[in-house]
Amino acid sequence: MRPVKIIKRGVSVMLLLILIAGIWYAWLAFPIISGYGAKNLCSAVYLQHRKAAEAIKNDLNDFPLSLGSFTVNQIDSSVTGSVWGFARCKAIYRNGMGCTLIKDFTEEQVRLQHFYLPARPLVNRDSLPWPAGDKLPDTISSVIDKGLLQRAIDTVMQSYWQNRATQTRAVVVLYKGTIVGERYGPGFDKNSLQLGWSVSKSLTAAMIGVLVKAGKLSLDAPAPVPEWKHTKKATITLKQLLQQTSGLDFKEDYTNPSEVTNMLFKHGDMAAFTAGLPLKYAPGTVFNYSSGNTNILSRIIRQTVGDKAYAAYTYQQVFQKINIFSMLLEPDASGTFIGSSYSYATARDFARFGLLYYNNGYWDGEQILPENWVRESIQPSFADKRKHYGYQFWLNGWDDKNPAKRWYPDVPADMFFADGYGGQDIYIIPSKHLVVVRLGLYTINENRFLKELILSVRE
Repeated sequence: MRPVKIIKRGVSVMLLLILIAGIWYAWLAFPIISGYGAKNLCSAVYLQHRKAAEAIKNDLNDFPLSLGSFTVNQIDSSVTGSVWGFARCKAIYRNGMGCTLIKDFTEEQVRLQHFYLPARPLVNRDSLPWPAGDKLPDTISSVIDKGLLQRAIDTVMQSYWQNRATQTRAVVVLYKGTIVGERYGPGFDKNSLQLGWSVSKSLTAAMIGVLVKAGKLSLDAPAPVPEWKHTKKATITLKQLLQQTSGLDFKEDYTNPSEVTNMLFKHGDMAAFTAGLPLKYAPGTVFNYSSGNTNILSRIIRQTVGDKAYAAYTYQQVFQKINIFSMLLEPDASGTFIGSSYSYATARDFARFGLLYYNNGYWDGEQILPENWVRESIQPSFADKRKHYGYQFWLNGWDDKNPAKRWYPDVPADMFFADGYGGQDIYIIPSKHLVVVRLGLYTINENRFLKELILSVRE
């Protein structure tokens, strides 16, 4: 009997540990599942005007998101999510501001926020030539091999990655600033708003650049973060936030509960959450990709221009100057744009942003970004051992002689790109005069896609 009792006791302890582990996982993960689903379904329904059932099937069907249940309320323009009735979370839609999760602030407080948004010009964009408008030329450059270009686009639209369809939703290809190729997936077209995810980081960097040009911010000065006064974090500079070398203890892991998922789906003031994290490394010594750094930058923009001017300044000083009028940035519950993750725009407008950087920050007679901003944006920090990151842009690496050391070995070393979760990308390849936008649900074989596009340019 004694061995049997020992075995039974061992099994009981094991079952208890499994139960505790399950409860602990649910405590950590369920709010993230319900928050992610509520927020993204809200934006899919009210911003993208998609059917809820379609968005749930395509965007929220992977485990563990599939554990969630989501309800759309057309009366108050909201979506509520939960997991088996637990961890209820609500996202609300506000016209002009998109969707916001209700966290740390009451729904009433969030709904009472007021944003001063600039008016959009009342013109027929289809009648204006690209890039001022959306009218395209009847012919494209003879340098482009149309057959190879079409084949590259066809391949990526039908591509599979790790045995699943990547669901590419948009491809736009610019050669010397002109659209030479374009395709959309089912349910999407040139007017569809699409989610940029971390492409948003590159947008935030451009806004910082505008403020640097205006003399309102200095890259090498300590970042103006109130929580850091009289602490070791007070030495963190604006440049270190841009280069992801702040030293803050932040883990960017979307497969498990981590700082990034806690920030995005459990906190209403994302910059404050990140600013309160401890230092893990001495500032400037270690590269650590962090959405939290970008949201601190986003709050710095707000504090620099002031609450009343914040929203209008953001749109007027960058996007509207380069003929981007579809862009929508979503705020957290505190009213700060989630500069790390939540930007929506048409594929063509994302291409316009890439074109701004291709043109060294110059647009229609105006130097919008500082003259050296793009050049500085594509220089890696000393802490970045792989030399793959600049000012909120990814780099292909800096080894002209050894392609194996590049991020994409078949793509020129001068390529740099804005990159978002699931393969939302704006690739800028100056040496080939290309700007390429690809948006979709899952990551594609990017090296192959870009290689095939490059082969279509017969220079």
